[in-house]
Amino acid sequence: MSSSLHHTLWHGADYNPEQWLETPQVWEDDLRLMNAAHMSSATIGIFSWTMLEPREGEFDFSWMERVFETLAQNGQKIVLATPSGAKPHWMARQYPEIRRVVPERGRQAQQARHNHCPTSPVYRAKVAQINGELARRFGKHEALLAWHLSNEYSGECGCDLCFGAFRDWLRKRYDNDLDKLNRLYWSRFWSHSYSDWDEIDFIDKGVHALGLDWRRFMTHQTTDFMLHELAALRPHSKAPATTNMMGDFTGLDYAAMAPHLDFISWDAYPQWGKGGTGDDDIQTACWSAFHHDFFRALKRQPFWLMECSPGQTNWRDVSKLKAPGVHRLSAWQTVAHGGDAVMYFQWRQSRGSSEKFHAAVVSHEGSEKTRMFGEIAQLGAELEALGEVAGSQTEAPIALVYDFENLWAIANEQGPRNTNKSTQKTALDFYAPLWKGGYGVDVVDSTVDFSSYKLVVAPMLYMLKPQVAERLTEFVRAGGTLVTTYWSGLADEHDLCFLGGFPGPLREVLGLWVEETDTLHAHQTNRIQVGDSQLGLGGEFEARDYCDLVHPESARVLATYACDFYAGRAALTVNDFGAGQAYYVASRNESSFQSEFLTALVHKLELKPAIEADLPTGVVAQKRVRQGREWVWVLNFCGQTQSWTTREEGFEKFEKGEWHALQSGQQHTLPSSGVAILRRSK
Repeated sequence: MSSSLHHTLWHGADYNPEQWLETPQVWEDDLRLMNAAHMSSATIGIFSWTMLEPREGEFDFSWMERVFETLAQNGQKIVLATPSGAKPHWMARQYPEIRRVVPERGRQAQQARHNHCPTSPVYRAKVAQINGELARRFGKHEALLAWHLSNEYSGECGCDLCFGAFRDWLRKRYDNDLDKLNRLYWSRFWSHSYSDWDEIDFIDKGVHALGLDWRRFMTHQTTDFMLHELAALRPHSKAPATTNMMGDFTGLDYAAMAPHLDFISWDAYPQWGKGGTGDDDIQTACWSAFHHDFFRALKRQPFWLMECSPGQTNWRDVSKLKAPGVHRLSAWQTVAHGGDAVMYFQWRQSRGSSEKFHAAVVSHEGSEKTRMFGEIAQLGAELEALGEVAGSQTEAPIALVYDFENLWAIANEQGPRNTNKSTQKTALDFYAPLWKGGYGVDVVDSTVDFSSYKLVVAPMLYMLKPQVAERLTEFVRAGGTLVTTYWSGLADEHDLCFLGGFPGPLREVLGLWVEETDTLHAHQTNRIQVGDSQLGLGGEFEARDYCDLVHPESARVLATYACDFYAGRAALTVNDFGAGQAYYVASRNESSFQSEFLTALVHKLELKPAIEADLPTGVVAQKRVRQGREWVWVLNFCGQTQSWTTREEGFEKFEKGEWHALQSGQQHTLPSSGVAILRRSK
């Protein structure tokens, strides 16, 4: 990661001064207000193509040159975006082949944004031209902090160009052997075998491996398009580059894109206040933390929050305001999980068009007098004062596997359960107890190296890509602890089921085989009875949705089903394997099971939380470290004032711009949405 990126905690926003060319007073106000809000950066140019090239081949960079100079003189650094996310009308009319073809095989009209064909040679040439012009003019400017490649890459195109490229990609993937593709696609089923590569010209949903490969191809093609953008910049600029990814979006495999970026950034829009209770905001905070840990783990280095809303959005069915203090709380949560930047969409509210009612640092009222501006300015001052945190790392002894290709495969498969598969909810259910306990977690793709972790949690690992089972087995053999669940180890990377009994190549390390999986209707439940003394678990827990019928081989039974014809059969097992252990959770259980089970497990493994403290429900701690110094954030998400104490010595607490000694055992009050920031040298 470039040293220029992590010498401070960046505070910035998407800035669109080209919308205010006719009102120079607004530009002057912006400069003053940016300093009042402690803004250290501004992101410009994201959707500016028509202002940079109003007609084909006619370029006008004069307004952007003014922006660079005025921001630089005002003390802000600049994140410069390439404008490929929204093509000009003149281009779409002159070159209709650059417009996407939707699955129904119709070409999209020129509208909205994010609707270009990623394969089109014409569009690639136009993007390379505008990017090259930007890089030549601004690539070495002293104010340039980073490149922002396009905006929220997404979507797919089904045009002839894309399908031609897809067939070329398939030829390479399958060694130009159509018989091999047919075998791995199991395409004799329903007589779907291909006799010629050109027959692959639409996505047949009955051939699951084809759908998987199409998604893989779209990730490949989007990544290739992104690298094409970057290639146009690099002859003229070495500034680090990123693209803004999105939280719940799984249409592109971010793990495949991440190695090609200098640093990771993402756009977060959690629904604070959705249910009106503290419990709802705790769940929202868990969602945010999970994604922070996912994006941080993509490169295992600090990330940027490229977009968040300082208030309400404008695109949900109901867009709630952020209550006082919630924005500061969520911003410090970002930093606590490894973020080195908090940035907004947007700086100033637009007067018209789609996002005119989306919140901004500066509202339509236009001054610093709003509640929102005051909270942002306070946060900006705090980020400025705590720049020492930038570049520090997160110690994560735990990995939670969240693999996009596995999600695609589960979504595609037509199995015993075709509603409420709930893969993300399941991942969050296993993540939540670890987050609430203050443990460092990397949310990772299944292809990572597991050797540095103590505990790997892999819920619903349906697809086992090449070498994943072998690496998990070796991880346990070497002393690691593995937890996996029902609906794991069923299929390979081609979505071909393993023969010889599930969970396929994980059978030996788990010490069991799964004969059948019962799936329950919404009104049905089972119960599991835990009789384990080793972990200190006990009692009964409700099971729903999925119940595996397990045959333990070398595994020991820790819990059994209470109901139905499989009452008394194993519902939770552990297998001693080499120097480690592998646990199998055979049913989808109520959240309290995950909480008690994983809490007992981390205590057994003697994993250390962020801080040894008595924290009430909804108050969560996270830690970052660097060279003998650690910072801990204690964050109150529960919606009411809480008291807490620490049992550790040597901490200082940041209050009103200064550090004060924190006494062990002393009770501290944390208001609703409050944040306590601590540090200690070790």
